[in-house]
Amino acid sequence: MKKKILLIQPTPYDPQGKLIKKSILYFVGLSLPLLAALTPKDYEVELCYETIEDVDFDTDASLIGISSMGHGVLRTIDIAKEFKKRGKTVILGGYMVSLMPEEAAKYCDSVVIGDAEEAWKELLEDYRRDALKKVYKKQLQNLSTPLPRYDLIVKKRIGNFLPVQAGRGCPNTCSFCSVFCLYKGSYLKRDIDEVIRDIKEVKRLGFKRFLLLDDNIFSDRKYAFSLCREIRKLNMKWMTQCSIDIAKDTELLKIISESGCMALSFGLESISKESLRSMNKAWADPDSYGSQIKIIQSYGIDISTEMVVGAEGDTLESISATADFITANGIMVPRFYILTPIPGTKYYYDMMKENRIYKHDIYRYNGTEAVHIPKNMSPEELTDAYWSLYREVFSYGSIIRRTLLNTNSLKRPFMCIFYFFVNLYYRRQIYQGITPNIF
Repeated sequence: MKKKILLIQPTPYDPQGKLIKKSILYFVGLSLPLLAALTPKDYEVELCYETIEDVDFDTDASLIGISSMGHGVLRTIDIAKEFKKRGKTVILGGYMVSLMPEEAAKYCDSVVIGDAEEAWKELLEDYRRDALKKVYKKQLQNLSTPLPRYDLIVKKRIGNFLPVQAGRGCPNTCSFCSVFCLYKGSYLKRDIDEVIRDIKEVKRLGFKRFLLLDDNIFSDRKYAFSLCREIRKLNMKWMTQCSIDIAKDTELLKIISESGCMALSFGLESISKESLRSMNKAWADPDSYGSQIKIIQSYGIDISTEMVVGAEGDTLESISATADFITANGIMVPRFYILTPIPGTKYYYDMMKENRIYKHDIYRYNGTEAVHIPKNMSPEELTDAYWSLYREVFSYGSIIRRTLLNTNSLKRPFMCIFYFFVNLYYRRQIYQGITPNIF
């Protein structure tokens, strides 16, 4: 009889303490199907995405693996506690666990710090021998993975695209970033043949779109050109994230567009130069953001952004001006977070050294309330300004201007209508006190 493993991606709680549920999960994480692919064949593996399904606490699985992201950390702990009460062996991994392994270890049998590829095989072998270690940490030297177990997720209530990984890590060194904290500026790429293998499998399964996972896919120009040439042959639509500096390379933008890229996501962080400098992101030029966005849009590529508020150069006026920037530039899907000193990051240690940590309860560090003392306002003013920014950006007028009246609306009217309804859904979440996240 096969041993059984249940792998879980928790959903967050809303402000009233209820689980956030969705009818469809559009952005499906890759970590669970990848772990399933790395698991020996004599194990049965079941995946649970709690946003769209319920956790089976009565499962006959003896080993429970839980992947924790920041917004779902409280739910992660509650799930772990419940399974421990039921006598299950519980493994915790993911970004939040990797940044705070000592805290995570209180609630499980073992923690996996960082990438799991090298550690997973050893962990399962130790589990067989009833000799689990408390911590597993193995530095990834080469990014090569088997074909993810897409078969375990395609029958779930997911969107019309699947995730494919190209690289991991990022060459940039932003002080607040958990990616930098874990990878220290290193960036690993998969062989292009491996990436294309996965995309072909996504297509074979009947999907016409995929999400290319990479924190800065175009940081290696030669690799990006070669990958896009191969993707172009497959007649697929795709999206990814990268640096907005891609606008400076129109030759690369051309082949990106020709290969089927329909949307790019950028971590712009701030329209304040001082704020960017304070985050070790002085190389970014907010004065050029508008012109760069127009160049990218001219290639028929839609834009999504992520920004933070509460950095050293931010004022109540600059946060308010951010709403005008988003609307004026036709950002299809904007998201915001309050700059948060996540334990383990350089920013956290800086704020500790300056005695500027306002709230020490790390389980409130969710990016939706100020937990540090900002330079130019009170923490309460920052939290209020954050939610005011969201309400302004997701006003009906701004939504219509950014989606239905977007510069690409004539080129891809159906996608603009889709973005319009995505924005309406985000608006509803915002007025429920839920910050929109990709999950």
